[in-house]
Amino acid sequence: MRESVQAEVMMSFLVSEELSFRIPVELRYETSDPYAVRLTFHLPGDDPVTWAFGRELLIDGVGRPCGEGDVRVTPVEPDSLGEVLIRLQVGSEQALFRSSTAPLVAFLDRTDKLVPLGQEGSLADFDAHLDEALDRILAEQGAG
Repeated sequence: MRESVQAEVMMSFLVSEELSFRIPVELRYETSDPYAVRLTFHLPGDDPVTWAFGRELLIDGVGRPCGEGDVRVTPVEPDSLGEVLIRLQVGSEQALFRSSTAPLVAFLDRTDKLVPLGQEGSLADFDAHLDEALDRILAEQGAG
């Protein structure tokens, strides 16, 4: 019952005000972790880096500034849904990415079709019960 939604989006990695470059970013959503989205950044010369954060943060951040602490998502222009900034921070180090909103909205729409927003809890409980049931079945088969 573990299903997922994936997409690849090109984002600008903003190194400084004068320097940025485009990188592929893999977006992934899995029913096994229905509250989170994962973004894997493929930076040149480095191993891919994956960040997981709340799906609702990404949904809300498309339309208004959202997030506290390590992850912040905000529209570039408050009255436009053209682009968003995604700021990731660890300690004093931070990375800033700029993305067109359209592919993010398309990805989020696909996640909503898989698990409607607000129904994540029932799915998480179902997966936990399924895993427990499978463990019992396998234990019984091993004992028999």
